[in-house]
This record gives sequence, structure tokens and C-alpha cells, in this order.
Amino acid sequence: MEVLCLGESMVVFAPTAAAPLRHAANLRAGIAGAESNVAISLALLGVHAGWRGKVGDDPFGQRVLDVLRASDVDCDGAEVDPGRPTGVYFKDPHPEGTKVHYYRSGSAASAMGPGHLADVEPPAILHVSGITQALSDSCAGLMRELVVDRALAPATVSFDVNYRPALWPVERAAPQLARLADAADITFVGLDEAETLWGCKTADDVRAELPTVDTLVVKDGGNGVTCFEGSEHHYSPAEPVEIIEPVGAGDAFAAGFLYGRLKGASPDGCMRLGHRLAAGALQTTGDLAAPPGPQTVRSILEQQT
Repeated sequence: MEVLCLGESMVVFAPTAAAPLRHAANLRAGIAGAESNVAISLALLGVHAGWRGKVGDDPFGQRVLDVLRASDVDCDGAEVDPGRPTGVYFKDPHPEGTKVHYYRSGSAASAMGPGHLADVEPPAILHVSGITQALSDSCAGLMRELVVDRALAPATVSFDVNYRPALWPVERAAPQLARLADAADITFVGLDEAETLWGCKTADDVRAELPTVDTLVVKDGGNGVTCFEGSEHHYSPAEPVEIIEPVGAGDAFAAGFLYGRLKGASPDGCMRLGHRLAAGALQTTGDLAAPPGPQTVRSILEQQT
């Protein structure tokens, strides 16, 4: 397998009209999960991508697996837990921004723990995020095993910080996420979340906070992205786009960047493709958008700066 993504995928409900949840007459259902978003984006690009996690033995869990399989994501090793539910959440649109209400406590995914991937052949890249770290003590043990102890060596470990304040307070999250972020081979982090977690004001501040990770990708919203590799750094401005829905853009960027790494592209090429996929996600109400065709992808990765 080229890329294996591990994490919690849930069913999400949102009003069909952009109105607060309390007044909504109809809801639409979909699936969501940072890691499964990355897996789907990579599969759409033609990568042999897999997803591993746990879902409940319920219609929501079946829906998650149905959508992933329909997207050509390999989830044959995903587990179905008969005693725990699949997590769900609801989007609550408001003029000042969309709020999110989670119902994931005690979910099947929260029961993951060390040894969960014991029978898995190491992929080229293992992609995980800080969301899993927050789900339970056993999930934190699994993350330590995979990111710090490298249970799937020689896989390249990709880690997206993905700090979710609704899951845990910054006082607990900051040191744990810093340890994982600095132990990975590739780390993605938003400058805004780095400021919340570690007080970082600039991309250089983030590098000082995470000096060990080989490839550090610092995303600064519509301003652009800085990629540190060793003592070198590269900057790539973001594509100007009209934002319809920001959810999923970070996952799309990570997928584009990782695809570039699989193809041996330069950091600049990886960031350019990440921007292109993120721009597509920003212009849709869903988490993901169809990627550009193979020739366009190749041109983006090989473009000379």
C-alpha cells in the first residue's frame, strides 16, 4: 500500500439550507474525518490508499465504509465494533460562523489502542493526526506506538496537528501534540493553531518549537505555506479563490503534498499541488472536490519556479 490513513470517520449532518440547526426542517448526511478525507483525495489521484479505524455495527458505520469503498479506498482491515456506536456530529450554520456539535464520546474509534495495526504491512507513508490523540488514553497509546516508537517502520510518518478545542483543552493538548509533531517525518500545522498551542507568531517560531521533524509544513491560510526541510525553507503563496466552505481544505492540501512526495517532487511542487487541491475544497460545500486530471497534476508538480 502506498499511503495508509488511520483515524476516526463519522457521519455528519447539516441543514440543507444555510440556517441554524434549531430551525432546520431538513438535514443532509455525509461522512467526515480528516484522515479518511486524505485517503479519498489520494485515491482520486490514483494512489493505492487505505483507511483503518473502527466503526460501530450500525447504519452509520456501514455508511462510512460504503462511501470509502465507493471512492476506491482500501478499508478491508477496518474493524466493526458490535458494542460501541459510530461517532456522529452536526453542523450548525450561523452568520458569525458554523458551530459543530459532536456526539462521539465512547465511540468505536475511541476504543482503538496499541497493537491496532499489528498485522499491517508497512505502507510507504502512514498518515495520522492529532485528533486521534485526543479520543482516549488507549488512542494516545496507539499514537505513541505509531509516531514515536515507529511500529510500522520503515514507513514515512505523516502527522497533521489538527487541534480540535472541542475535544481537549490547550493545556493538555499543547505538550502532547508538540511531542508527536516533532517525532514525525512530515508534519502539517496551521500557523493559527500553532499560535493557540505554543504561542508561535511566525513560521520561524514554529520551526523553533519543532526543530527535529524532517519536513515541517506551516500553513498560513490565504497567505501561503512555508515548508522547512532541514536548514532550508521554501515558501509558496496560496491561490486566490472564493471561499464557499473552508472545511476539508487542510486535508486536501495534505493529500496533494503527500502525492507529490510519492512522486519525488520538490517541496515547491508538493506545495503547489496541495494549494490546487485545497482551492478545490474551498469552492465546494462538501469536504472534497475532484482533483485535476493526470496531465495537469504532472504539470503542477514539474513546473519550474
